[in-house]
Amino acid sequence: MRAVVMGAGIIGIACARELALAGADVTIVDRGGAAAATTAHGEGNILLSDKGPGPELRLAQLSRRLWPALADEAAEWEPKGGIVVATTDAGARGLLAFAAAQRDAGVRAEELDATALAAAEPHLTRDVTAAVHYPEDAQVQPIGAATALLTAAQRAGAVVRTGCEVRGAVTGKGRITAIRTSAGTLEADVFVNAAGPWAGELSRRLGAPVGVRPRRGEILVTAPLPPTVFHKVYDADYVGAIGSDAEELQASAVVESTRAGTILLGSSRRLVGFDDRLRTEVLSAIAARALRLFPGLAGVPVMRAYGGFRPFVADHLPVIGADHRRPGLWHATGHEGAGIGLSTGTGRLLADLVTGRTPEIDARPFRVDRPAVGGDR
Repeated sequence: MRAVVMGAGIIGIACARELALAGADVTIVDRGGAAAATTAHGEGNILLSDKGPGPELRLAQLSRRLWPALADEAAEWEPKGGIVVATTDAGARGLLAFAAAQRDAGVRAEELDATALAAAEPHLTRDVTAAVHYPEDAQVQPIGAATALLTAAQRAGAVVRTGCEVRGAVTGKGRITAIRTSAGTLEADVFVNAAGPWAGELSRRLGAPVGVRPRRGEILVTAPLPPTVFHKVYDADYVGAIGSDAEELQASAVVESTRAGTILLGSSRRLVGFDDRLRTEVLSAIAARALRLFPGLAGVPVMRAYGGFRPFVADHLPVIGADHRRPGLWHATGHEGAGIGLSTGTGRLLADLVTGRTPEIDARPFRVDRPAVGGDR
């Protein structure tokens, strides 16, 4: 079987790795560089804490199980755990109910009292009404993690062609037989749309549009500090921001350290197309929310800020599976801000579907022909 994976971000790379290990002759194409777009602009989170019971959580649990064996030293695998806090009585009720539902779904979610919270995060505000520890949450360095998967894919025989833009499809006998690119025509049996935020545009070029749009997010990076933040710490409002469909700014407090000593401050979500301008009002909102959790950061210099685009789907579920409108075309996209964490499970699930193996989780919720994706048109 010959497979072309369109998109060399971490989702495409993970799919290519699994397909190559399954025996396929795999080529990855990307108009830019490997892991140079959305993947390079993330935080590297591998989270269970922000996902309620359902298909995305099951995909996250599969991915979390696969990640430790795949992350080499360059990936900077760090199972640091996460702590979610509430700062209001209403927030506490919502957080504790959410955590209880997660526990029923197999997630380790441990309530922390004030003493335990202070020991875990001594610099965190004491104005907390509830806190839950998620020991399974982890972090990787995004580009390092993508490089680890890409190296494994290449060892299994995958080939990468960068600077190669997909322009359209060649069809025959009702199916895609090749793609037209800026570097010529590529024939294959299987074509995987793993173009992240650009998957909507790519799918239109291929004659099978899917409802994937870019959602903008920004992150602030502080100057290096002595050990200050020891887990991924975020306000319970973060889950609501993820699930919002609002086009205006959704901001919440997300604070975590890196091995280099810098602290990443997030997060924001905006539906602004591919407008890549950094907005001071957005960065100010991120900083203000972070300071509510860690007031001691008030005098710390911000070293830089960056932003990126996430692949957004209206029902907040990835799109993984075959496109019945264009036999030969498959999709692996729509992970929004969870692509790095969900990449390993997505690659495994897609390869299972392509090769006819029985998947470890139910793939039906991710199908293309569901209303939010528009794959039934």
